[in-house]
Amino acid sequence: MTIIRPVAAFMTAMIAGFAENLFFWKENEKEIVADLSCPVDNCCDGVDCPEEVHTHHHSYAEKLVSGVRFGYQEVWGDIVAWFFIGVFLAGLITTFVPDDLMVTLLGGGLSSMLVMLVVGIPLYICATASTPVAAALIMKGVSPGAALVFLLVGPATNITSLSVLTGILGKKSTLMYLTILSVCAVIFGLGVDAFYQFAGISPRAIIGEASELIPEEVKLIAVVLLLVISAKPLFNTVRKIFVSKPDQNTFISPFPPLQMNVKNAEKHVGAEEKAHCSCCK
Repeated sequence: MTIIRPVAAFMTAMIAGFAENLFFWKENEKEIVADLSCPVDNCCDGVDCPEEVHTHHHSYAEKLVSGVRFGYQEVWGDIVAWFFIGVFLAGLITTFVPDDLMVTLLGGGLSSMLVMLVVGIPLYICATASTPVAAALIMKGVSPGAALVFLLVGPATNITSLSVLTGILGKKSTLMYLTILSVCAVIFGLGVDAFYQFAGISPRAIIGEASELIPEEVKLIAVVLLLVISAKPLFNTVRKIFVSKPDQNTFISPFPPLQMNVKNAEKHVGAEEKAHCSCCK
């Protein structure tokens, strides 16, 4: 599943991109300007200085530190809330959803794939949150192919993103994108189920098998480290949601609007000029 998921996503994206260029692409006259600014500390824009100078502004150690900081602050900060939401949902599914229900509805076959399409397309869930949810579904008896459909369409589509795509790409391109994504997801899902059956592999039996290779001490240290780097971004996310922003002060003038036509304005200016003494003029 770890290999199939990115391969399926890559193939789906390539097919959708080629189809868009083939049917709806019009040559854009605007020149695309690449962002060559320094990613470490924005010391320069990368345009006004030569490339050989720009590439040596920072040492490899500075670039490495900047990359690691970007990884655990910016990237992890963006997905940390979704990660814990996914773990929470996976726990709920594992605890409260009956196994028989999942096996009956999503045990495999085309009907299971279509159900996952109906559930996954409008659902707002990111790739990080969908992974533990899919693992919990497989443990409950959902076929790996149906879980793959959820992993592909869940993060790629939702009501909000489809409305944005419609406004940017148009209705035809959005419909084609959604159709190609759905068809490819179902094909890959059926192929995964066929492979598991051919190989005689029970997905429920191998879930979590790789974790046995890691010592318990390493797991504990990793969990503590994860919680430490997650505390601040989680707090910031919760604060953004629940802390209301202060209202902006609006000042209203008590004076009525001054209405003056051109003749009155000229008389007013002339009166002011007569009021001034000769030295002021």
